Amino acid sequence: MTTTAVESSQACLLFLHAQTPVHPGSGTALGVIDLPVQRERHTLWPTVPGSSLKGVLRDACRRQGGGSAENEPLLAAFGPETNQPEKHAGAVAITDARILAFPVRSLRGVFAWVTCPAVLERMRRDAALADLDGSPAAALSLPQRNACLCAAASPLLVEGDRLVLEEFEFQRTADADPVAAWIAPRAFADQCTRDRFTSHLVVLDDDHFTHLVRHATEVVARIGLDYEKKTVKNGALFYQEFLPAETLFYAVVFANASRRENYDKAAADMLRYVVAGVPKVLQIGGDETTGKGLCAVRFSFSQ
Repeated sequence: MTTTAVESSQACLLFLHAQTPVHPGSGTALGVIDLPVQRERHTLWPTVPGSSLKGVLRDACRRQGGGSAENEPLLAAFGPETNQPEKHAGAVAITDARILAFPVRSLRGVFAWVTCPAVLERMRRDAALADLDGSPAAALSLPQRNACLCAAASPLLVEGDRLVLEEFEFQRTADADPVAAWIAPRAFADQCTRDRFTSHLVVLDDDHFTHLVRHATEVVARIGLDYEKKTVKNGALFYQEFLPAETLFYAVVFANASRRENYDKAAADMLRYVVAGVPKVLQIGGDETTGKGLCAVRFSFSQ
């Protein structure tokens, strides 16, 4: 844990690695997909709203504290109940969860995690808020539009230095090892996933990445059956969008000193409370009872 540029505050990165498909919903839509996922307006990249993520963390800390919604650390960290907003603000602030790496099917090696220079540059800036420096984003170079970066011995490679992801063919021009080496130990707890991420990470140009995160999601037809007739109920067929398992997000978690009266705790104490109260796996987004939205959680601090 480290002091950020904001005096007396603390910050860290929170990584979310999807273990099952995730639906951070944006409500109903008028297009082909009735229930799309939440996306940033200017990039159309998937995102998990910070308000939703904060609610999930609050609930996790409440469960860890015995289930009571009135315990002092919980109220100090996340603020009072909604019917008492005038008492004080919570000490913890959480940004939207931003996309970091997206799984895409590959002709070889099953699937690749893809990212792009724009994503990595934004992560570098966000990581600096938590004093996590050293991201190699600024050193990336893609000489042409179909160029990509990946490990020299990657199982994704076809006939030398070619890759085929979805319907696109790319030419490997350099290693992505420095990027993978920075992300893997911070985002994943188990060594097997770290090793796979290192060999399966591909850095594409911004345009191809944007196309893939827009059009390579999972779209599932959902229906409601008439119990007696075993036919679809009238109006009960709809299409729902999911982000595939293995999607990787990150968010920045900030903590200030407690603002709660008669509960004097420093910013570091507030951040430690949240980290200790969050389990290794969280459920995020809709469809909890069908196993969707299970995400492995990992916090990363400066040394």
